[in-house]
Amino acid sequence: MKFSTKAIHVGGEPDPSTGAIITPVFQTSTYVQEGIGKHKGYEYSRTGNPTRAALESCIASLEGGKYGLAFSSGSGAMATVMNLLNAGDHVVVGEDVYGGTYRLFTKVLSRYNLEFTFVDSRDPKAVEAAIKPNTKILWMETPTNPLLNLADLQMLTQLAKSRKLISVVDNTFASPYFQQPLALGADIVVHSTTKYMGGHSDVVGGAVVTSNEEYYERIKFHQNAVGAIPGPFDCWLVQRGLKTLAVRMREHEKNAMMVAKFLEGHPAIEKTIYPGLPSHPQHDLAKRQMSGFSGMVSCVIKGGMEKADIFMQNTKLFALAESLGGVESLLCHPASMTHGSIPKAERDARGIVEGMVRLSCGIEDGDDLVADLEQALSKISSTAKVASR
Repeated sequence: MKFSTKAIHVGGEPDPSTGAIITPVFQTSTYVQEGIGKHKGYEYSRTGNPTRAALESCIASLEGGKYGLAFSSGSGAMATVMNLLNAGDHVVVGEDVYGGTYRLFTKVLSRYNLEFTFVDSRDPKAVEAAIKPNTKILWMETPTNPLLNLADLQMLTQLAKSRKLISVVDNTFASPYFQQPLALGADIVVHSTTKYMGGHSDVVGGAVVTSNEEYYERIKFHQNAVGAIPGPFDCWLVQRGLKTLAVRMREHEKNAMMVAKFLEGHPAIEKTIYPGLPSHPQHDLAKRQMSGFSGMVSCVIKGGMEKADIFMQNTKLFALAESLGGVESLLCHPASMTHGSIPKAERDARGIVEGMVRLSCGIEDGDDLVADLEQALSKISSTAKVASR
């Protein structure tokens, strides 16, 4: 089966007891057993739930993996994967990662004697140089948040295998529709299903996919032991979102390309970042390892935070909010919002400057989105004219 068919049918077989074509919400905490050790596959809903199992099988299928696991959030998924480590282990991390990833690694897990080295994942030599005798995981995010940098997955996963490291890829920005890290050599894929997979800004969730049985069993053990599991209705919402993932991603990409081309030619924009633009320094890599460029665009407004604030206050269709990947268009200010947990000096060094704005292009009409950005950007120049009088 191809992607769109799997998204609708895997894990979504008609309910055998009623014939319901949509997987029911099994809103239960426990299951009656026929006798000691005799049950129908489920004992307690932290350990397993039929609605969650349906979602997990669908996500695994879309990522081309054997095993899927669902979590209560993307952060919960990441934290559970990190339970593969022991105290004293070291992780090499691509430096431009989501602020919540940076916070989890540096503010929480470092207290348990885990060590993290952040490197530019665009540079395989820098990644290799950061590997130590106690390194156990190579953690990559591609495209990155919010700079939309890419890691060469084939090259870096081969490096990880040669050094006996577990390679983990956060595939949230691309979604499995546009990128398949397992097929490129990764051991584990993580997602915030809050974003493109859910797709409607109405649920928080996370997922892990792997084809390695050992890693699956260890992560599943910690999924149950730690308990960062989603409720059945949350699972149902994500599975509903997956049914339209393919058609939504095509619209996200189409609109993002329109927006990126418009911003790239606007005099108020200092820099436009989108892997689908030929001007992106890794455009050729994006074409090799992705089947599309997704719906995220970042730009730097001339004049810094003051001008960026004027711009963001005047959009009408792009709403100022955290998160991304929903059907509606959003924008955010990474330096003060998603990446506020990263020290300013480090943000500046990475390029997350005060004038940067991150746009999540929804599936509205593309012409309307461009018109909205155009009128908001016009407020910057009109404000400057008023101030000069």
